[in-house]
Amino acid sequence: MPPRKKKTAPAEPKIRGVIEGAGEISKQQITDTLRQNFMPYAMSVILSRAIPEIDGFKPSHRKLLYTMYKMGLLGTNAHRTKSANIVGETMKLNPHGDAAIYDTMVRLSRGYEALLYPYVDSKGNFGKFYSRDMAWAASRYTEAKLDDICQELFRDIDKDTVDFVDNYDNTQKEPSLLPAAFPSILVNANTGIAVGMASSICPFNIAEVCETTIALMKDPEHRILSTLPAPDFPGGGQIICDTNALNQIYSTGRGGIRVRARYSYDAGANCIDITQIPPTTTIEAIIEKVIDLVKQGKLREIADIRDETGLAGLKITIDLKRGVDPDKLMLRLFRMTPLEDSFACNFNVLIAGVPRVMGIREILQEWTAFRIECVRRRTHYELTRKKEKLHLLLGLQKILLDIDKAVRIVRSTEEESEVVPNLMIGFGIDQTQAEYVAEIRLRHLNREYILKRTDEIDQLEQDIADLEDILANRARVKSIIVGELREIAGKYGQPRRSILIYPTEEPEEEPEEIPDDPVHVFFTAEGYFKKITPLSLRMGGEQKLKEGDFIVRAVETTNNRDLLFFTDRCQVYKARLSDFDCTKASVLGEYIPSKLGMDDGERPVAMAITRDYEGSMLFCFDNGKIAKVQMDAYATKTNRRKLLAAYSDKAPLVAAVYAPEDGEFLLTASSGKLLLIHSGALQSKTTKNTQGVAVMTLRRNHRVIRFEPYTEGSLQKPFRYRAKNLPAAGAMPAAEETQGEQLELE
Repeated sequence: MPPRKKKTAPAEPKIRGVIEGAGEISKQQITDTLRQNFMPYAMSVILSRAIPEIDGFKPSHRKLLYTMYKMGLLGTNAHRTKSANIVGETMKLNPHGDAAIYDTMVRLSRGYEALLYPYVDSKGNFGKFYSRDMAWAASRYTEAKLDDICQELFRDIDKDTVDFVDNYDNTQKEPSLLPAAFPSILVNANTGIAVGMASSICPFNIAEVCETTIALMKDPEHRILSTLPAPDFPGGGQIICDTNALNQIYSTGRGGIRVRARYSYDAGANCIDITQIPPTTTIEAIIEKVIDLVKQGKLREIADIRDETGLAGLKITIDLKRGVDPDKLMLRLFRMTPLEDSFACNFNVLIAGVPRVMGIREILQEWTAFRIECVRRRTHYELTRKKEKLHLLLGLQKILLDIDKAVRIVRSTEEESEVVPNLMIGFGIDQTQAEYVAEIRLRHLNREYILKRTDEIDQLEQDIADLEDILANRARVKSIIVGELREIAGKYGQPRRSILIYPTEEPEEEPEEIPDDPVHVFFTAEGYFKKITPLSLRMGGEQKLKEGDFIVRAVETTNNRDLLFFTDRCQVYKARLSDFDCTKASVLGEYIPSKLGMDDGERPVAMAITRDYEGSMLFCFDNGKIAKVQMDAYATKTNRRKLLAAYSDKAPLVAAVYAPEDGEFLLTASSGKLLLIHSGALQSKTTKNTQGVAVMTLRRNHRVIRFEPYTEGSLQKPFRYRAKNLPAAGAMPAAEETQGEQLELE
């Protein structure tokens, strides 16, 4: 028999593309993950996207404007080109997509009206900054070029004034900063949100900024507020000048500026025309807020509101009802709507790659240092070029001594490569000068041409001496900057758009007049509240209540009252009765915990209605004590809506009753005893969380279960339950009191 073959194990299949360690779970510290993954992203957003630099631009702005500059879109002879062309060219420097680039250009344009001094001269529909519904047209429909003010941004950029760096694919060069000849960082608004920080710089009038910069260069202790009174917003408006707030912003770079709309009253049409609004809001937001307030019944003076914005500019028209005072209404609108808003300032600027929050003085000092360096680099560039030219002309001057000799040297030289060395030997000039002479055309080898060129030598020597003096004298550099600032202020300066209102000139706001109409108020055990007019109550049917709910307070009062809701957590919530809408008996009403924003699980247990906070609150606890607290303890000068420690939490609360004046109250114990007391016998306390005084003595394992105002005639023998001294035990009900009733004891 042939030998049996040994069985071999099947070969393992070869798996291609296996990654070593795939599928394994490795532990890593969260701090390491953040450091390796999140920190580079955060730094990129801070340094390359959201925070502006000292020239006043973010990278996206700078790349766009420089692309337009290289496209020849700056100058009086420049013609607008399609925005799509600009966007396409900018993508060579900015790889973030055409939509982002076009959005950036729109926000820099004159048509969008977001900047006090626009950088892009636009044609077509670029939308409006003050409207969220007015969208801009696509880039294929609009046209643009650089505005004239950009000449000051790119002044001498080709004279080595700033550093140039490679773009993202190392195919082009772009400037790291623009050599702005004026403090553009403060002239136009700039906002951005980075990771962990943000920037929000308000705009200022260019003439005032230039004047302030000049003053600070001459006197570092200059009082900035004297030359820079306030920001100047492109949409105008009225700035309420708070000196303390402005000083804080100017010194720290943080703070808020209150801006309100400007309006005029048309007596013939009985309407208010709003033509300027704060920079932080939009037309739609204002109209929606006013409509909402009208629906709530808080603005009864307005008949209609509409947007009449057109080619003439922004306009919101408010039609008034007959007899309405427009100025008083506008004061209410300023308080209740975005027609008055606060612009939050956060002057966060990148200085040498480091984000710094600085005041106006520091920003202008940093810009001055930056501009001094630009002027020095420009001066050095011009000096180098003039020295090179002078050097060439000095060599040409030597040729003037014997032109024929130069011609003979060239003609007699057999090899072209020997022409330059022979000229160097023949006239004692260096290689650079000899190269320059050798390149002169034959037609220029005449005395007239050479004399004209060499006449520049004296002027060049004077210019070089002047440039060297500028580099050696810092004061001369500053004087050059001052001259440029004055030229720019005179050329581009314009009157302020935002007018200033000082507190002494601001009319005092009169308190809102609330109609004091009669109303009926209902409060239920489950916390529901209704306010019903007498007419509606007469016409309505049965009160609608939640299943198992019942009315615990029914009060006839007037609309101009304060409401206090005491809760089971010893807190009190305050509200105005006029804040509640009138309703009908057929609805459940408003749920007080939701309306007043109570804590989770908190519920109201008592309600008080007052106007002048006279009288007192009586808090009865199940241990027989009663605390009498003066009502004015709950009055506050500010509009505080919530007060803590409204009453004592040492014992469970049985009831809280508001007593406008002293009267009799009935206590019922679980033993069945009744006690009739007069609140005048109780001493008032100013401390809200007082434990009170003992009023009813209780037997062991018994407690007070009811406390309520006494109604005359509800007891047959009231004298039986009155006590001469307190505390007292009270008395069991007489037979006359319980006739026909079964007394339930707990």
